[in-house]
Amino acid sequence: MLTKTMTISAFKNLPQRQQTAHLAAHGRPLAEREQDSFALSLFAVGRFYAEVWRSRGEEAILFIHVFDQPGGLHDYLELISLRGLR
Repeated sequence: MLTKTMTISAFKNLPQRQQTAHLAAHGRPLAEREQDSFALSLFAVGRFYAEVWRSRGEEAILFIHVFDQPGGLHDYLELISLRGLR
């Protein structure tokens, strides 16, 4: 079941295809960055964050890393726009 108020535990237990669908429906894009040969996209999802990893120039998602601790935002702090968030 995909709901807007999904917990981080419930999200982690979903197959990647359903995680991707939940991000598309309920995730708020915050920032993008590159690391080595990867393109990363950060989303806010309720009370946690999801970091989508892809190979640069590719559409296929390699994996989705989720976290709820502020330390995970460190690499994004200069990139995140808080405009429009409530």
